[in-house]
Amino acid sequence: MKALLSSRPVLWFLFLFNLVVAAVAPFAVDGTQGLVTAAGMGAVSLGAGAGLLRGHGQGA
Repeated sequence: MKALLSSRPVLWFLFLFNLVVAAVAPFAVDGTQGLVTAAGMGAVSLGAGAGLLRGHGQGA
């Protein structure tokens, strides 16, 4: 499972999908729930982005 989650295509999907959801959530869901959703999805997106940057120097 770790090998799957650390593969570049999965990290790109997690990064982009969660970034879009984090940007749209405050407008799609009212109140605190939208803000908490945006914060959670943003955190996952940042983690995936960090994984992409960390693996940048490694070969495919």
